[in-house]
Amino acid sequence: MTVPADEMTPMSEALAPVADTPAASSGLPPEEIDRMTDAIVAALKTVYDPEIPADIYELGLIYRVDIADDRHVAIDMTLTAPGCPVAGEMPIWVENAVTSVPGVKDVTVNMTFDPPWDQSRMSDEARIALDMW
Repeated sequence: MTVPADEMTPMSEALAPVADTPAASSGLPPEEIDRMTDAIVAALKTVYDPEIPADIYELGLIYRVDIADDRHVAIDMTLTAPGCPVAGEMPIWVENAVTSVPGVKDVTVNMTFDPPWDQSRMSDEARIALDMW
C-alpha cells in the first residue's frame, strides 16, 4: 500500500488515501491497513528534529509510506537541510519508532532530497508550533 508524496499534503491528512484504496490491491484487510496506518502515523509523530519543536510528520519530512502485504514498511523521508546535524541518526529514530508498531514486520527508511523540503510541506499544526503564519 503506497502513499505517494503528492497525496501527502497536508501532512495531517498524509495517510488518509490508504483508506480509499480498494481492498483488492492489498492482501491485508482494510481494517488492518487503517489500524497500522494510524499507529505508524502516531509513531512518526514521536520523532522530533532536536532543533525544531515540531515532529517530523507535521514538518512534512515524510514523503511516502508503503505497507506491503508481508507487513514490511518502507518510508521515504527527507530532512529540512542536507547538512542537518542528525542526518545519520534520524532515519534510525524513524526505523525504531515504526518497528515498535504492532503488526509491523520490518522497516526500511530511505533518505531522499528530491524534491527538496520546503516550508510548504508543513502542516498547520507545525506552523502554529513554530509561529510561522
